[in-house]
Amino acid sequence: MSETAEATPSAAGPVPGITPAGQTPYSAWMQTDTLHALQRTVSDHPGEHAWIVHVQVSELYWMLIVKEMHSAQRFLRADDLPQAWRTLQRVVAHHAPLDAIWRSIDWMTPNDLLAILSRAVGTYGKDTALQGWTYRQMVYLFGIKQAEHLQHFEPQPQRKAQLEQALAEPSLYDDVLAFLQRRGMNIPQALLARDLRAPYLPSKEVEQVWRDIYATPDRHADLQQLGETLADIAEGFCNWKFRHLMATRRTFGARPAYFGTEGVAWLAPSLEEIPFPELWSARTFIGSPPPVCPHMARQGR
Repeated sequence: MSETAEATPSAAGPVPGITPAGQTPYSAWMQTDTLHALQRTVSDHPGEHAWIVHVQVSELYWMLIVKEMHSAQRFLRADDLPQAWRTLQRVVAHHAPLDAIWRSIDWMTPNDLLAILSRAVGTYGKDTALQGWTYRQMVYLFGIKQAEHLQHFEPQPQRKAQLEQALAEPSLYDDVLAFLQRRGMNIPQALLARDLRAPYLPSKEVEQVWRDIYATPDRHADLQQLGETLADIAEGFCNWKFRHLMATRRTFGARPAYFGTEGVAWLAPSLEEIPFPELWSARTFIGSPPPVCPHMARQGR
């Protein structure tokens, strides 16, 4: 399993019980001086600081989600479902602030954002946060494997290697399916042994496994609980993508944005990239439908 690169601590490290000079215990622990020096504006627009904070907070939560999913994978591989479930519950919780912070930049019009981005492009060049390595690693862990995005990380060889490893390793969903197989579910071995770099193709056998889990909730209560938590995670992720699409509509309209492609056209298809696909398709067949209404019965005659 790939691990995210960590900042290398100093050789000596902090001295236990002694606050560094010029710091309080809180500021030393939370690195507040460093944190508040990271918002480096490039324009005179009064809203740029809010934009940078929004993106930086998103980056922190994406990395937090990556770390939580790595932990959940370790628990699943150890067949410790209770701890895996608790960890995944935290992933659900982390999506709530990710969704909420869109409010801090809802005020932006095209005039506002373009005034900021024109200076950013002039200073650093054109890019998008969706090509940040943190977001891409999270998406790979969700099981949305798209090798074509690696080309954007040529300037960051260490991060490109990190993402290539994440692309080739099991996603969270792969570990869920392997766990279900060990629990006696009919998960095809060929699916687990496939080329993990390739996009995941939904399986009727996996769909049937989820149908069976939900058909007997008393027998598989813990697995249904796992399924519902995965659904919460996927919904939180998709809600964030929808908010991003609408923010793009609001601040860009239909003009070219990402790598010369119309921003909306580039983002809209991604709404169909829903993690854990059979968990959703199985719902068409879960439960006993009510009797057909008389109107529908007449149409069927």
